[in-house]
Amino acid sequence: MKYALALIGASFLFCPAPAIAQTQSAPVTLVLDASLAPRGVATVHETIPVKPGSLKLVYPKWIPGEHGPTGPLNNLATIRFSANGQPLHWRRDTIDMYGFHIDVPSGVSSLDVDFDVLMNAADTMATHTVAIINWNRYVFYEDGVNSHDYYFKPSIVLPDGWDFATALRDPKRTGTRVDFAVTPLNMLVDSPLDMGAYVKKVPLWSGDGSFVEFDVFAARPQDLDISEKLLDAYKRVPAETFALYGSRHFADYHALLTLSDQIGYEGIEHHQSSDDRASDDFLTNPTMSLSGGDLVTHEFSHSWNGKYRRPADLTTNDYQVPEQTDLLWVYEGMNQYLGDLLSFRSGIRDPKDYPEYLASIYASMDTETGRATTPIIDLTAGAPYFFEARGAYHAMRRGAGDFYTEGELLWLDADTIIRERSHGARSLDTFLHKYTVPAVTGPIVETYTRAQIETLLNDTEPYDWHAFFEKYVYSIAEHPPTDELARSGWKLVYTDKPNKFVSADESRRRSTNAWYSIGALISSKGVITDVRQDSPAWQAGLAAGMTIQAIDGQTYDRDVFNYALARAKDATPMTFTVMQDDWFANLKVNYSGGARYPHLERIEGTPDMLEAIMAPHVKP
Repeated sequence: MKYALALIGASFLFCPAPAIAQTQSAPVTLVLDASLAPRGVATVHETIPVKPGSLKLVYPKWIPGEHGPTGPLNNLATIRFSANGQPLHWRRDTIDMYGFHIDVPSGVSSLDVDFDVLMNAADTMATHTVAIINWNRYVFYEDGVNSHDYYFKPSIVLPDGWDFATALRDPKRTGTRVDFAVTPLNMLVDSPLDMGAYVKKVPLWSGDGSFVEFDVFAARPQDLDISEKLLDAYKRVPAETFALYGSRHFADYHALLTLSDQIGYEGIEHHQSSDDRASDDFLTNPTMSLSGGDLVTHEFSHSWNGKYRRPADLTTNDYQVPEQTDLLWVYEGMNQYLGDLLSFRSGIRDPKDYPEYLASIYASMDTETGRATTPIIDLTAGAPYFFEARGAYHAMRRGAGDFYTEGELLWLDADTIIRERSHGARSLDTFLHKYTVPAVTGPIVETYTRAQIETLLNDTEPYDWHAFFEKYVYSIAEHPPTDELARSGWKLVYTDKPNKFVSADESRRRSTNAWYSIGALISSKGVITDVRQDSPAWQAGLAAGMTIQAIDGQTYDRDVFNYALARAKDATPMTFTVMQDDWFANLKVNYSGGARYPHLERIEGTPDMLEAIMAPHVKP
């Protein structure tokens, strides 16, 4: 399907129509030989039309959806440039290390580029049975070009016996080789490809010549034994999303999901697909749907919020140009709310469980000690670096995850304000219908500013939205939005009963969450992974990196810890025997509150707004 070029105001075509005739009629040819992907190696051959003279080629640096200069330059190996069969000298730019300089000899009209990619050098992208292809890792292109106007003719060679799925157009398979249609660079980078030995392709929706497909690639065949009940919930996702936004902005959509403990957990949005990654048992273990049930819905929602609607200062046409990430509290924060909302409305999670889920995330943000000094705007503006932050004491430093989770609380608050002030006549859904007009387009981009978001909200429900965001995003907020719980008919309480979402996260991470009691997170092997500042654990001297050897004289395990925690109700200090750097110490934790977990409790005589928000909008 073709879409005409339309530059109106701040609109940008994501899949542009006619560009430079030379590049479209004589595109870069790209052959990615991924036949050795099970060994973690792929080989690339590019033929780039060029003119004689000085040439600078670049490797993509700022990767859309990753929100940072994350192009894995250190994955490249054995780079070779040649023309007419003769090798050419090249040198890396000493300032821009993503740039490569070549002098193209007279009479040369095309340049051959050959290199290998170590698929698992920076992170694991390939195993014995499944692999992920992010095309930005496999291309060089001319410096300074508009990615919408620079064309590729891509092909891939698969391992024997493997299948694939991608949003790239017109795939033609011959044996293990697949050739795709001529594609602009921006769409190539925006169209990941999953491949593997074990695959299940599930149609989720079709209509008007379009479709949504769930393409699941598993490390093991048994991980594709997905219950019909769960598949039925995923089949409801497109309809619920269309109802939420009132629009569609893709020709068709592939929800790509790999299931592999080796590859790990990740979600990266694309306009007509998603690059979702989860554990082996993600679709067969019900606990995983509690802990990560928003993975697919979050990335699917991004097709509207993040890909179609995008912050103006985040939107660039060149992957070497830095993105400005200050508005990620809309792009990611609102989408965290919407992705969770869709997971409950579709039935991947039970809508009745949302209050329990909300309690878990509200409590986690309310105990971020770093919020006393660090506002959300600092986290979004510094996101390219916060995304790469590692190590303990997260609550002191805060991090990129906070503007997702607190963003959900922020936008839930906005939703409840709209519902209360309009007496239920309008909601955030009403805003989204304004936000994503027109109803149906191809994969295009419409940019926004903060002022435009506030204007659309004011058109939905008159309110001082500028002051609202100033308070919770642009200023230090000692607590998350404080009125939304009471407004929605609930209050936060703590009891010794485990929170089912905290427990699910413990199960997924194989850890013990004592954050709300003694103030520590503990791995399955007894390693303290984090300590909350000024908590009983902190005051006792417990530190991240210590290994708990024993509690009250008994060898540590989770049952021993829980027993000691229960005894702590009687104000009996717990003695932790810990090891740090080959030194041992006995530390006394003075805590008498027993096990402590967050929950929401109904406020009698008030309407249950959360039930209305999470209720399905489309009949099964």
